[in-house]
Amino acid sequence: MSATRVPAGTPDQPGQFAPTGPSADRIASLDFIRGIAVMGILVANIVAFGQPFSAYIYPGAFLTPHGTAENAMWIAQFVLIDGKMRGLFTLLFGAGLYLFMERAWARGAARALQVRRLLFLGLFGLIHYFLIWEGDILFLYAASGLVALLFVRLSEEKQLALGLIGYVLGGLLYLGLAFSLQAAADGSFPGTPEAAQEMRVTMAEGKQHELSEALVDAQLVRSGDYSGLVAHRFAEHVGDLSNALITLWTETLPLMLIGMALYRFGLFSGAIAGGRFLFWGAASWLTGALANLWIAQRVAEGGFSYYGTMAAFTGWSHFPNLMTTLGYATLLAVWCAAARGWLAVRVKAAGRAAFTNYLGTSAVMMMVFHGWAGGLFGEFTRGELYMVMLVAWVLMLAWSKPWLDRFRYGPLEWLWRCLTYQRVFPLLR
Repeated sequence: MSATRVPAGTPDQPGQFAPTGPSADRIASLDFIRGIAVMGILVANIVAFGQPFSAYIYPGAFLTPHGTAENAMWIAQFVLIDGKMRGLFTLLFGAGLYLFMERAWARGAARALQVRRLLFLGLFGLIHYFLIWEGDILFLYAASGLVALLFVRLSEEKQLALGLIGYVLGGLLYLGLAFSLQAAADGSFPGTPEAAQEMRVTMAEGKQHELSEALVDAQLVRSGDYSGLVAHRFAEHVGDLSNALITLWTETLPLMLIGMALYRFGLFSGAIAGGRFLFWGAASWLTGALANLWIAQRVAEGGFSYYGTMAAFTGWSHFPNLMTTLGYATLLAVWCAAARGWLAVRVKAAGRAAFTNYLGTSAVMMMVFHGWAGGLFGEFTRGELYMVMLVAWVLMLAWSKPWLDRFRYGPLEWLWRCLTYQRVFPLLR
């Protein structure tokens, strides 16, 4: 299928929307890249599933040893995965949001349908956040998608420009934060000795508070007190949702707009593929990866300090991550055209059921790590957690294709679709 433009005069009026079938006009590259992204997100999240949440960034928060080999794994994950898989997933969400509207417009439906779809996504996100895992991203996507709808009728050139401007402005903000965090890491606060000492005390207290809070969460997970854990999230972590919405303006919304534009330019349909395009995708990926490798080496030289690692994640890597993410998107879009084997077919199926795989993975990890179930929280090293991740990958690839061979949608995809359209769709093929 080729990505077609919606004419400027396309009506945005309510109408009788007859939804399309589940596979008749799917874009294979979107499913393939989405499958890679949902598997890659687990690489990033596995540490926060099996260790205190702060261990995702800071190796010192691990409850198991984090030696030389684990530090090398931290560097590899930072260079190849962290921020990039989330970025890739966000680009795809923007592309999918526009694709949904494109098909809705073709049948006379309005943006109200997409609004309802996003509101239900936000509800799924809140359930995920409070009842399953506080690393949820769906609520942020729903909020960002509602804002992105304000720009959906702009030309692809304007969407791309606004996305890049928003990302750059967000990056400048994060760089300012990174300088402050780096000063905390190496003790180079500017100003008078008294002011510097006061800042050091404040930063030390902030570090202690965050690590202590992560340990409280970890103890609740290990204890098996599920109701206590949920109550604690409602009591102490509601504010984290509003804090996360800062990312809406600095990363998520800009990447969604860029994803919309790339879809309309034809990236995911192969309309702009070719040798030269492949070269620029590889160059973008390599440039971003090398920049992140340099950042990771500086973090390692600083002893993986709390504020040093945080500065790398929140500030220094912002611009390299965009280059690597765009490189991934380009290379995977080109590679998908040649991917015909059994593995590619299963990755595409995992991408078609990405919503179920994302939430389902969190549910499976609860069964593995929570004290009322497997009770393995805090027991595995980073390397052992990657083994758990590989098993989860196998499960994703094993169930998705047989299910979709028999059923029209993934389980949660079907539920989300029924809620969106306010009708029950047939599930069995």
